[in-house]
Amino acid sequence: MARIRVVTDSACDLSAEVAAEHGVTVVPLSIRFGSDEFVDGRGLTTGEFWARCKASDVLPETSAPSPGAFQEAFLAAAADGYDGVLSLSLSAGVSATFQAATAAARAVTDTIEVRALDSRSMTMGLGLMVLDVADLAATGADLDTLTARVAELIPRTQVFGVVDTLEHLEKGGRIGGARALLGSLLSIKPVVTLVDGEVAEESKQRTRPRSLHYLADKAVHAPPLSRIAVADGAAPDIDDFLALLADVKSEHPLIVGQLGSVVGTHTGPGTIGVCMITVS
Repeated sequence: MARIRVVTDSACDLSAEVAAEHGVTVVPLSIRFGSDEFVDGRGLTTGEFWARCKASDVLPETSAPSPGAFQEAFLAAAADGYDGVLSLSLSAGVSATFQAATAAARAVTDTIEVRALDSRSMTMGLGLMVLDVADLAATGADLDTLTARVAELIPRTQVFGVVDTLEHLEKGGRIGGARALLGSLLSIKPVVTLVDGEVAEESKQRTRPRSLHYLADKAVHAPPLSRIAVADGAAPDIDDFLALLADVKSEHPLIVGQLGSVVGTHTGPGTIGVCMITVS
């Protein structure tokens, strides 16, 4: 049996407790508010991040981890006696995080084998993939098996979100295929998704309740689900939204977590995300 450690980054939005429970190492990105810089999840909790977002006139920014941060995580796995590392990163379509992990993997080839992979996803889409792969790694699966599993999961993983405004996505340069929505910002509550690892338009809804019902319907009418998670970006109506998902079934229990600083920087307060992995 192989011993493979799973490494990811803080855009996965897994809590520290869940990551530790599954033996996952999380490499943090950095968050900046003007001249103030914080290490995600360490120097700034998610709750503190959202409080700053609501109080600050300056939109936050993110920066990818250095290759050295990933290298430290990979070498720690070697020191702990692991045979290899599966590193699964935030979509390369929106961040340089995957490139940093790839550079670090090359730097440690003489010490430990690392497969650095692009999830093509973010927030709990990435998080659910990480949990799936970590569970498989716990059975003794080798790097080839885990790499093949990621390739299977990518097309089965879906991320949808309701945002109150596209201001954060536009100013952060992450608007992607949702740019067409900008002309009607004042009259819609947009629903966005990921297409090929980049943000894209999913739907234009006239009111917040309609956008939330549309979002819930994506889960209610989805094919059979393996995993599902809701990411709460300091949304005041999160309980109302969760009630809309009461009848959604999946092989694994629904996970409800906070939308973290990395993705939250680019979506803003009031965001609600639904992330799913279909059975096939």
